Amino acid sequence: MRDLPGARERRVATGGIELCVVELGDAERPTIVLVHGYPDSKEVWTQVAARLAEEWHVVLYDVRGHGASTAPKPLRGGFTLEKLTDDFLAVADAVSPDRPVHVVGHDWGSVQSWEFATVSRTEGRIASFTSMSGPSLDHFGHWIKRRMNRPTPRRVGQLLGQGAKSWYVYMLHTPVLPELAWRGPLGKRWPAILERLEKAPPGDYPTSSLPNDAAHGAWLYRDNVRPRLRRPRNDAYAHVPVQLITPTGDVFLSERLYDELESWVPQLTRRALPAKHWVPRTRPDQLASWIGEFAAATESAGQTGTPVEVSPQGLHAERFAGQLVLVTGAAGGIGRATALAFAEAGARVVAVDRDAEGAERTAESARLAGAPEAWGEAVDVSDEQAMEKLAARVADEYGIVDVLVNNAGIGLSGPFLETTSEDWRNVLDVNLWGVIHGCRLFGRQMAERGQGGHIVNIASAAAFQPSRALPAYSTSKAAVLMLSECLRAELAEKSVGVSAICPGIVNTGITSTARFVGTDDAEEQRLRKRAGKLYGARNYPPEKVAAAILRAVVRNQAVVPVTPESHAVRFLSRVGPGVLRGVARLKPPL
Repeated sequence: MRDLPGARERRVATGGIELCVVELGDAERPTIVLVHGYPDSKEVWTQVAARLAEEWHVVLYDVRGHGASTAPKPLRGGFTLEKLTDDFLAVADAVSPDRPVHVVGHDWGSVQSWEFATVSRTEGRIASFTSMSGPSLDHFGHWIKRRMNRPTPRRVGQLLGQGAKSWYVYMLHTPVLPELAWRGPLGKRWPAILERLEKAPPGDYPTSSLPNDAAHGAWLYRDNVRPRLRRPRNDAYAHVPVQLITPTGDVFLSERLYDELESWVPQLTRRALPAKHWVPRTRPDQLASWIGEFAAATESAGQTGTPVEVSPQGLHAERFAGQLVLVTGAAGGIGRATALAFAEAGARVVAVDRDAEGAERTAESARLAGAPEAWGEAVDVSDEQAMEKLAARVADEYGIVDVLVNNAGIGLSGPFLETTSEDWRNVLDVNLWGVIHGCRLFGRQMAERGQGGHIVNIASAAAFQPSRALPAYSTSKAAVLMLSECLRAELAEKSVGVSAICPGIVNTGITSTARFVGTDDAEEQRLRKRAGKLYGARNYPPEKVAAAILRAVVRNQAVVPVTPESHAVRFLSRVGPGVLRGVARLKPPL
């Protein structure tokens, strides 16, 4: 395996076949066993395995009939879950005879690992189980029966939805044709299909054995699906802690399949990942982080006898835990509230602000709020070279950013004819160019990584509403809104979402530093105090904006008005723009 230097290969005999087993890392450490799915071989795990091997003893093996493992003869009846469990126990005994192993399964590797985690003969041999993109056939069978016994419109819709996603299962039950397709045109085209549909990066996967692997693997479905769905076990309760990682863009499995999983799993941790089906190839960094964290928590719980706790249980924790989030303008206001909201959801946070002490205070608060790691960075977002250095440093030291929040901004009020060229440059450098720098530098990193991500740009209700008092500020925010819309269209093919957040009057410190052009110092201070009183009287907290930002990322929303006045102004900009133009002519109360 050329992508895994230091890998050690061995053969394990079981049930008349030989399994090809590869080990990485220190064999004295706790063992993580990675089980691949269909039509894969162990190479699907190489990028995850390489990351885990720094701290764990990592084991990969080719399932019978796949890769370098031998196939049963005859194939029919040779791939039952009972025989696959025999194989797993043989591997576990060979690589970790004296202590239980942590099992990780993807696709059919997860399907069979559910069997390992629920049958009595594996008790004591498994420490934890991480499942992704593969349900227990027993749980699935009961899920179907419950919906057929009580066919409400919602439940019927769920059945039909999953039935449509399972089209390939019906095809694989067809005699002979799947084998001919995989050994013919489909096998040759599969790498290109996978790269186009999943954006899977090139490497040592898929291997040249794919056509045979896929042909043999059809019997995984034929030997198990119909019997288990017709007669699911009633005792399929997990005897180990389970981590469920759900790719939200999986085209083969509905998220609704796992709605009732808590009734089968006493200790369940849920994660959600904005990705498609082949996450071992497209999101190896996030998977390795979650797998290692869960295994470490299980090891710790086993030593102390306490329940497994792996992450904060706040809102959206299953979506953002372990992800890297960078927030600009994070020393106060919306930026600080947003950094802390992501921290409460378990994200790692980079707090950026030109106020170094303020950025560090936010980072410290983020760690206290639940962030596993948080850092403060002092950068002026209007400084292109400084932002370039920041992007390079963050990627090198912390990783590629998963969520970018371009929040830094300054206020500027006053008539257009009294706004100088320098005033215009100052507000555009921060409010617009700061956003451009962030989108260009961190957005490029997300796109090149090919594993998705999300960009949040803070615009304003002023982006919808003309104003004689805010010509420069409104122009900058309208530009941010249009930039976001354009970028959203361009980056969609890279699976990078873009959201423009448009708050209205929010109780932040922006009024204390806002410029009022055409006034002397004393008058400017008076206007700042009056604006501060207005914002304070409105008293809309920045925490509500932060909550809207997290929802926007989860839902991949395009434009998000936040406050009631923002919703109203956006509505009028669509149905009654003349009204807004009339309001714009009125002199402001300040």
